[in-house]
Amino acid sequence: PSAEMITLMWSLIVSIYSIGGLLGSSSAGYLSVRFGRKKAMLLSNIPALLGAALMGLSRLCGSFEMIIAGRLFSGVCGGKLAFLPVYAGEISPKKLRGCINVTSTVFLALGKTVARILGLRELLGSQSLWPMLMASCGLPALVQLVTLPFFPESPPYLLMQKGDQEGCKKAIRQLWGEGQHQAEIDDIMKEKATMKNTKILSVLELVKEPAFRWQLYMIVTLTATIQLCGINAV
Repeated sequence: PSAEMITLMWSLIVSIYSIGGLLGSSSAGYLSVRFGRKKAMLLSNIPALLGAALMGLSRLCGSFEMIIAGRLFSGVCGGKLAFLPVYAGEISPKKLRGCINVTSTVFLALGKTVARILGLRELLGSQSLWPMLMASCGLPALVQLVTLPFFPESPPYLLMQKGDQEGCKKAIRQLWGEGQHQAEIDDIMKEKATMKNTKILSVLELVKEPAFRWQLYMIVTLTATIQLCGINAV
């Protein structure tokens, strides 16, 4: 192929990850309610493993199309990372919730750092080992697929979405140990009662609602500038 075609293919391989991320994130809310936080996270491993397999076997099959498809599936999995902070926050006790939520960002930055190190030519970034580098993204998904079934479902999800109070108590005991956890259950019940009287807005309704205009401005500003604050470097 010509140099222009190679540039076009490479640009598509790089950018299609974001398209997959858009598809994954747009369905994250529905899947987390439909299947629960835990099952939704388990399902998100399927596109990750599929993408890793396609990219890892692309050279053997002589197909750059497999790399494009693999990047798309990896993007879908990346878009579903919204499950992680929700699940982590809901299973953690109140006094540790802030700390646990921050770890998601820390480990996301750590994953990027490890990927950049593995991508060095002296390691897996060589001409002979790059398929292994691209397939390595399936390893964390495989670990999660094996270990996550041993974790309980989110207690707030069990109580608020399923109405399973006994299942909620069992999950809390499994997560936080034996003890008096009635105060936490009461907090979840209060939140459930509050949500009954709260209208769930669509994205378009949220943008049009004047009452949330300044909060929306603040969130957009923070999200747009977070990459400039050095958190990845930290």
